[in-house]
Amino acid sequence: MKVQNFINNKFVPSSEHIDSVCPADGTVNAQLPDSTPAEVDAAVKAARAAFPAWSRTPREERARMLRRIADLLEEDLEEFAKLESQDQGKPVWLAREIEIPRCVSNFRFFADVIMNPVEHATHMEQANAVNYVQRMPVGVAGLISPWNLPLYLLTWKIAPCLAFGNTAVCKPSELSSLTAHRLCSIFQSAGLPAGVVNMVFGTGPRTGNALVSHPDVPLISFTGGTVTAQHIIKASAPFYKKLSLELGGKNAGIIFDDADLAQCVPTVVRSSFQNQGEICLCTSRLLVQRGIFEEFMKRYIEGVRALRVGDPSDPNTKVGALICEGHLLKIERYVAAARKQGGIIECGGKRPTFQGRLAGGYYYLPTVISGLPHSSSVCQEEIFGPVVTVVVFDTEEEAITLANDVTYGLAASVWSENAGRLHRVAREIQAGTVWCNCWMLRDLRMPFGGMKQSGVGREGGFDSAEFFTEAKTICIKYGA
Repeated sequence: MKVQNFINNKFVPSSEHIDSVCPADGTVNAQLPDSTPAEVDAAVKAARAAFPAWSRTPREERARMLRRIADLLEEDLEEFAKLESQDQGKPVWLAREIEIPRCVSNFRFFADVIMNPVEHATHMEQANAVNYVQRMPVGVAGLISPWNLPLYLLTWKIAPCLAFGNTAVCKPSELSSLTAHRLCSIFQSAGLPAGVVNMVFGTGPRTGNALVSHPDVPLISFTGGTVTAQHIIKASAPFYKKLSLELGGKNAGIIFDDADLAQCVPTVVRSSFQNQGEICLCTSRLLVQRGIFEEFMKRYIEGVRALRVGDPSDPNTKVGALICEGHLLKIERYVAAARKQGGIIECGGKRPTFQGRLAGGYYYLPTVISGLPHSSSVCQEEIFGPVVTVVVFDTEEEAITLANDVTYGLAASVWSENAGRLHRVAREIQAGTVWCNCWMLRDLRMPFGGMKQSGVGREGGFDSAEFFTEAKTICIKYGA
């Protein structure tokens, strides 16, 4: 399959290409464009030309278009689920049951949001004047999405971008671009006007850099790594762009001795290893109170060992393939470092052995490590894979200190039957989202983003409206 850029509502061939590899077996999936700055510029020009008409399109029509896109995506849900699995390595059932349906929901949610606007106005009685705020679309948005939840997170950006009247140039990850490419056909079928969404494929240093440094792209929404975000900030700084940066995490799961383990353990197993642990919101550090440590570990390890690793197309597979060989090698380096630092490998710690087609894939067993000091690199740095560390604590204050003792602040979870403790601990944790007695319950109306090195800005509901628009105050004096 040879992927093409999507510019001005047409698929456009590119002169240079890179290989896209199937994680399940290591074979080449497709060839992607390695888009040049000139190709990015062509996409930006198309988006800029489309912006005046799209920004003036009535919200009812924009909402209708988003719902049409959602309907067409839903009709082809099974095709998208299989393509996402083939491209990223996740189990097909995960894409089918959770991720592609969420893509559909993203478009429908923002179609509803723009039909229920909340506006701010004031009356200056003595001056006989009225002030009101009008939210104006910004212009061309650069939307850069990651490889772990390819279509899920791309649509989380595209839907509000279009809903609030902007046009877009998208740059999916070069490691998983196939569903983004397929989505372009949905845009054509839906009748989206030419130039409203454009898609350029390629690497970050070449294609991504050309997009974030382009003078006619005033807004960048990026989900990805912290180091890449630093480059984006530097490249965009001369142009004073609006930035939303959703970055990495080293998320703590705090289990107190009064937690309901029957509810806690299965959820924490899932939060640790869903999508091979390649979710920025996955629980990668477990902090367990001493009184229940042995019982928790017994149940937790049993649950982790029961996870089936293997063929993403098998409905019984719970853990699929890692995204690429380089990422697999990174996981192995961290586990080797844990062993050197005195960590105890409670389970996993190696590649599984497969015969036939899967022998060329990038698989690693779900791994749980105890006995490490919390200051170790394995406890402090984002691994972004099926590796979880477990640390013991004694007091509530110690748990809070450990949870905050990392440079990241994206998410956390707290498990306790004491409502007062849940409120106290959640308030003190330095993270953008804190789940209490649950994980990954997402209300799209709520702000989403991170603290510290986990990002800048928030998106979701009103926060997306704020990011994808500029607030303009209009003052009208109506009499003497």
